[in-house]
Amino acid sequence: MNIITIIFISIGLAMDCFTVSIAKGIEVGNAYKWRFLLMALLFGLFQGGMPLIGYYAGVIFADFFRRYAPWIALILLAFIGGKMILESIKPNKEEKTAGLSLPTMLMLAVATSIDALATGVIFIPYPQWLWSGVGIIASGSFLFSIAGWLIGKKIGEHFRFNMELVGGIILIAIGLKIWIEGLWF
Repeated sequence: MNIITIIFISIGLAMDCFTVSIAKGIEVGNAYKWRFLLMALLFGLFQGGMPLIGYYAGVIFADFFRRYAPWIALILLAFIGGKMILESIKPNKEEKTAGLSLPTMLMLAVATSIDALATGVIFIPYPQWLWSGVGIIASGSFLFSIAGWLIGKKIGEHFRFNMELVGGIILIAIGLKIWIEGLWF
């Protein structure tokens, strides 16, 4: 293991955060900037913290994480995406902050970081890289989340259609992607 490998792992793990941030940027736009920073911080903390848990849980629970993580991610993202879709078809939407409420952000942080849990096991033979890896993974997810939000915000400014519906569909698609990868690849 080396720093380049860890950077590539970080980028791979950050892609779900990036995509969710795009969806949320599209949904809410420029409103509630500070909530996006909190969401990016939560994504970074969870992405960095999960490999620690995975490392210390080690081989004992590796099979459990490998077996059930795709299901957990699918259920959480399908729930949040389904809720967004239902909210998008309600005729009277008063406040868009529900999409960035703390419980929603925490569920998204958990759902997007479950694959990072299993990644912790790869550090077992390389304990000297654990803390560097955690920092790089957390930083990468934080930065990719901010970039995703900026891209989503720009897309939302140029296209005027039901972005909450699109965001819900994207979240469900990410859940399905994680589920398919976890079960068959």
